[in-house]
Amino acid sequence: METPPICNYEGSDYQTSFWEKGGRAYEDACEAIALKRLLPPEGGRLLELGAGAGRNTPRYRGYRQVVLLDYSRTQLEQARQRLGDDGRYWYVAADVYRLPFVPALFDGATMIRTLHHMADARRALDGIRRTLAPDAVFILEFANKKNLKSILRYALRRQSWNPFSPEPVEFAALNFDFHPATVRTWLNLAGFAVQRTLTVSHFRVGLLKKLLPARILAGLDGLLQPTGSLFQLSPSVFVRARALPDKGPQYTGGFFACPDCGKALEDTPPLLRCACGREYPVQDGIYDFRLKQEGA
Repeated sequence: METPPICNYEGSDYQTSFWEKGGRAYEDACEAIALKRLLPPEGGRLLELGAGAGRNTPRYRGYRQVVLLDYSRTQLEQARQRLGDDGRYWYVAADVYRLPFVPALFDGATMIRTLHHMADARRALDGIRRTLAPDAVFILEFANKKNLKSILRYALRRQSWNPFSPEPVEFAALNFDFHPATVRTWLNLAGFAVQRTLTVSHFRVGLLKKLLPARILAGLDGLLQPTGSLFQLSPSVFVRARALPDKGPQYTGGFFACPDCGKALEDTPPLLRCACGREYPVQDGIYDFRLKQEGA
């Protein structure tokens, strides 16, 4: 099956330019509040999808092992520099549509500010479910097309697309907004049960962020986040979902699996070889499953 187009942050200074110098302290603080509310404080093995340079990774300190997955190798290199050589962290370069893990490996997963780059979000969620053990917790953040700003713009005819329609809208190349009901449907079809919904970044307005300190705005946002169980009008929505026990494969051992044929792989750095002929390099502590290489 052909892989959908991938949004690649290779060579980007996204962590510095967008988060540290881009005036996003308010958004970062809001997301920290949401994660603390939704994610169990401790666990075994956590998969961080779209980990980037590891902005959220320190917030998973209660987990025995955290696997940082991103398509960009340079983002993972930045994460390693930030986090150090802590043995709890594993770094994997791969795309979400071809996850290189055996079934039911993880008891938790997060996907923050990543789904909006998925041209086939439904397919991505199906693949994520396959990697999760029964009753695993999945924290998903997505960009909400039915936010208050888009509704007002549509009403004033300053926007052509309908925020109430169920289909995703691609407002820029490989940047999608989703309808909350559509995402819930996809999660249910993939084998998840949605347990809780939070609305996040209610005050994502440039003037407000200039007038009020980020901690004050984030505190106010925290008061409004629980309204997500009633309605979703914020630009960002967080969902806590549980992997249903009867909707996925069982864990039979191992860790990595060939993303092409699905066979389990032995962890043999600096090169992982599959019986199907594919080879996957390991360099500077980063497992690279992006390239399809034929064996010698």
